[in-house]
Amino acid sequence: MLLPALLVLYWSTLWPYVLGALAATTLAATAFWLRRTDRVLRRGDRQWRAHDRISAGRRTLPEIDAMSGEEFEEHVAHLLRRDGCTDVRRVGRSGDHGVDVMARLPDGRLLITQCKRYAPSRRIAERDMRDLLGARTHTRADVAVFVTTAGFSGPSLAYAQQNGLIAVHRDYLGTWNNGATLEALGRVNGAGQGDRRHRRRWKHTYGP
Repeated sequence: MLLPALLVLYWSTLWPYVLGALAATTLAATAFWLRRTDRVLRRGDRQWRAHDRISAGRRTLPEIDAMSGEEFEEHVAHLLRRDGCTDVRRVGRSGDHGVDVMARLPDGRLLITQCKRYAPSRRIAERDMRDLLGARTHTRADVAVFVTTAGFSGPSLAYAQQNGLIAVHRDYLGTWNNGATLEALGRVNGAGQGDRRHRRRWKHTYGP
C-alpha cells in the first residue's frame, strides 16, 4: 500500500523516469527478439542453401575429396541425371572394362564415364586414357568421359583431344558442380588446365 501511495504523491516528479524505464525495457526486449529472430533466420537460410546444394549436386571440392571412390561415382551419376541423361547407372566393378558410370544422353547416344577420385596434385597418365578409348570401343559407346578430382598429364590430355575423349579435370569438375553442363565442358575439353591466372581465379572462387 505504501508504494502506490508514494507513486500517487510524487507522480508528477517520477513519471518521466518510470516512462523512461519502460521505454528502455521495451527497446531492450525488442532488440533481443530481433537479434534472436535474425540468428534463427540466418541459420535456417544456411541450412536451406546447404540442402539446396546437395539436392542439386553442387558439393564443394573439399566435400568431394572426402568421398569414397563409390560415392564419387554416385556423385558423377547424379550430375549426369541433372544434365538430362537417362538410364544412368553405376557399373564400376571388377571386369567393368574401365567403365564406372553408363548413361544415355538426351539425344539417345550412349555415354560411358571413368571416374578417379585422386589427390589434387596427381596427374592422369596417358595409359588411363588409352584404357578409356578401349572401353569406348568395347562398349560401342558414342561418348567417353574421364572425370577426376586431379589433373591430366600433357600427353594424356593431348591423347584425349586427338581421340575425341572428354577430359574433365579438377577445375572443370568444380565448374560442373556449380551448374555448367557436360556438353559445355566437352566443347572446351580440358582447355585451361595449368593456366596460372585461371587457376588463381578458380581458387579464389572455389577454394584450393
